[in-house]
This record gives sequence, C-alpha cells and structure tokens, in this order.
Amino acid sequence: MTGTSDRVEGTPPAGDIAVVDVGGTRLRRALWSPEGGLRDLVERPSPSMRTLPGLPVPELRQRMVDALCAAVPAGVARAGVSFGAALDHRTGTVYASAPLWGPHTEPFDLHGALRAARPEVAWHVVNDVTAALLHAAAAPHRRSLRKLLLVTVSTGIACRILDLRTDTVAVDDSGLQGEIGHLPAALPTALAPRTASAVPAHAPAPVCDCGTPGHVAAYSSGPGVRRLAESMRVRDAERWAGSALGLTEEEAGFERALRAALDEGDAVARELLSAAVEPLADVLRTALCLDPELDEIVLTGGVVYGLGGHVRRALLAHLARTGLYLTGDRCPGWAERRITTARPGEADPLIGAALAARRGTGGAPAVTGLTHFSDPQPTGATR
Repeated sequence: MTGTSDRVEGTPPAGDIAVVDVGGTRLRRALWSPEGGLRDLVERPSPSMRTLPGLPVPELRQRMVDALCAAVPAGVARAGVSFGAALDHRTGTVYASAPLWGPHTEPFDLHGALRAARPEVAWHVVNDVTAALLHAAAAPHRRSLRKLLLVTVSTGIACRILDLRTDTVAVDDSGLQGEIGHLPAALPTALAPRTASAVPAHAPAPVCDCGTPGHVAAYSSGPGVRRLAESMRVRDAERWAGSALGLTEEEAGFERALRAALDEGDAVARELLSAAVEPLADVLRTALCLDPELDEIVLTGGVVYGLGGHVRRALLAHLARTGLYLTGDRCPGWAERRITTARPGEADPLIGAALAARRGTGGAPAVTGLTHFSDPQPTGATR
C-alpha cells in the first residue's frame, strides 16, 4: 500500500478517534477525543482530478484509500470519514463525486476498501454534508428545533435535513438525500438575452463537473461562479473591465477580487453573485414550501465563508422578490428568520465525523438513526 510513510506517528491516548474530511480540493485530518476536541490538524491536497489531473479514476480512488489509511495512527481503533460525495448512507458505497472524479459514476465500496486495507480499524463513512450537519445540530440553541437543513456551497453543492425530534437523516432507496447540486436549473434571469441580437436565444447552459449541462452546481458552486464570471466578461467586456472586479481580478485573484468588489458595492459583482445564487434560491424556496417544519437553513462551505454575508444577502434578495405564495406577504421576515450562515467552526465536518464514529453511524452495519449527539467540548483545534 502506498502512502504509509505519511501515517501519523506516536502512541495516541486511549479513546482517540481519527477523523478525516475529504473535499474536492483539500483533505484535512486530525485526532479527536471528547475531552480534548481536535488536535494534530493537518491539511493536504485531496487526491482528485483537480490536484492530480490526468490520473485515471481507479488510481485516484486507490490514492484516496491510501491517504485515509495513512491518517489513522497505529493503536487508534476508530476512524470517522467525512467524504465529499454522493454515497449510500447505509453502506458507505460512493456513487459519484464530480469534484473528485468528474463524470465517473461507477459505484465504489469505499467502506469495504478501507476495511480490507486496515481491518483493525472500525471505519465510519458519512457524507461531508451530513457530518457538518451533525456538528451544527449539536449546538445547544438548536436543540428545540423540529428540522434543521444544512446547505454547503463549495466546489460542489448539497444539503441534508436532520429531524431533531427523532435524530434521523431520512434517505431514499439508494441511501441518498439532498443532492441538490445536480438538480436541473433554469437560466438565471441576469443571463437571459437582453435583446434578440445581444446573446443567442439558445446559448448553451454551463456544464456541471458531473458532465451534465444546466445543473444547480453549474451556476452556484465555486467553479460555477467562475463560469458565470467568464460569461459576463464575454457578454459585456467593456462594463466588466471598468468594474471593481475587472480592475482588481488579475492582481488579487478571482475569489479575493470578488469579495473586495462586493464589499465595495460594485454593481457588476452584485449582478454576478445574484445570477450565481438564483438557482439555489429556487431550491430553498421549494424546500420551504414543501416542508413548513424546516425551522432553520444553515449555509456553509467555502463559497459562503469566502464571500462572508454576501451569499445570504443575495439569497434573501431573491426570496424577497419571489417568496412563498401568501406567506411572503403575510409574514414579513419569514426567510430572514430561517436562513442563517454558520460561523467558522460551527459546522465542522471533522467534528461531525467524530460524532458519527462515536455513535457507530456510517457504513456497515447500516444505521439510519443519529441518536443522542451532544456537543463535545472543547471543539477547537491546535496544530
């Protein structure tokens, strides 16, 4: 097995859980205990198509297994893995991960591969959004909620709903829930043709990392925002070049330039973000319409943290313009009261993975309930 030289050294205290959070661009690993929280945090690039372009998917998967095994020190009996993919919550089988493996959708028994490689470790694999949700739901001020929905907006987009009355995340016949990033999305209003000659009437929709055009993630994810920015640059080059975003992008980098332009109130930056989040706003509006028991929707992920409060404000602006029928008029502030942004460290998938491993959730044997999670203290990490 390759990668064993990267294994964490030393003899861990009894009761430690090795935890790993796998995203499309980075892999974080640490040790966690109820008494000490996170420690020995290490961050590295994920073995993915983005960080290792050109490698075939089977090789990327093997490198992932090696990296996960290397994150568990000798003597640690349990490991919790927060994995950024559409996976069967009951078995730990990964169906697909566009950020990690592109359009490849052949199922991969990650839980089985980990058990075969390190049979002495009790592995618990959960979706990264589920892990973040578990940590967010453990906060004392949320214990009286009926249902909590967490949305992550990062390299990919997904959500999960936890029923706090039964401590369960419901799943479908494939063990899935909340893969909203791969729902079809309408063309954002800001990108619709202004005149018959301005843009072709049937301009192609941007392609999602999974290979399908017009998904929510093709617009609203981190890569989606970049795609929309390029479309806007081509559509109106002069206006773009004169904006705060166009003037600073080359020097500061796209993400930093976008945040700075939004902070300045730049019109082009606001238009870009509004177009990017419009498909996501449509999904959240539908969720609130279909399930009135959703007491809170928590936004998290790299895009949300990187752009601060701008993502929430852009979403609320859409919902204010087109809200729930009657409710939007009769109950002013209905969306503001429900949609929040996670503070740094409040919805950490590493801690969620530890909570899942502590209760035996994730992978075989199949467990749907997520019962009696409490907020372990402290939750901070030291390097």
